[in-house]
Amino acid sequence: MIPTRYLVRNADVDDIATVTQLLQASYPILMKSAYDSAMLAPALELMTRANPKLLSSGTYYLAESEDGTVVGCGGWTRESPGGGTAVEGIGHIRHFGTHPGWTRKGIGRAIFRRCEEDARASGIREFECYSSLNAECFYSALGFERIGVLDIQIGPEVSLTSCHMHYRFRDETERQFLADKEHSEDRNGAV
Repeated sequence: MIPTRYLVRNADVDDIATVTQLLQASYPILMKSAYDSAMLAPALELMTRANPKLLSSGTYYLAESEDGTVVGCGGWTRESPGGGTAVEGIGHIRHFGTHPGWTRKGIGRAIFRRCEEDARASGIREFECYSSLNAECFYSALGFERIGVLDIQIGPEVSLTSCHMHYRFRDETERQFLADKEHSEDRNGAV
């Protein structure tokens, strides 16, 4: 029997190998429908490695199944990807992934909600992210809006076409409405 329950916990540097394994299982499968293999192959070599700085940030999370298997990951930082600058009130969604056998079970959404909760407590009021093309619908379902499409340089001579997206934190009334809607969709099997 495959476990279906999971908990979201903080990651740490001891999770490097586990996160790398998850990204290597996830990204090649979930991204292949959105990218040409010649563009994707060199990007995957860089993207499927856990980032120790993210894992030790205190704002990177793992979804762990009942049997201890890590089935999802993701987090946020104040700094933009690539060691960029921090802008007051804006956080950046970073390195989300879900094991292909665990998609459509609310894992990414649960990790995002944890990011939003912790970021809100830290004074963040907006998120930006550079979404892979295949994940744009996931972020849109969370309430992100597309700003534009751009090529992100992820290594020397390696770039990946991505969607630059923006999310404005909701007030309590909006959050309750969306939570009620999510709960209703969950009961009806729509999520």
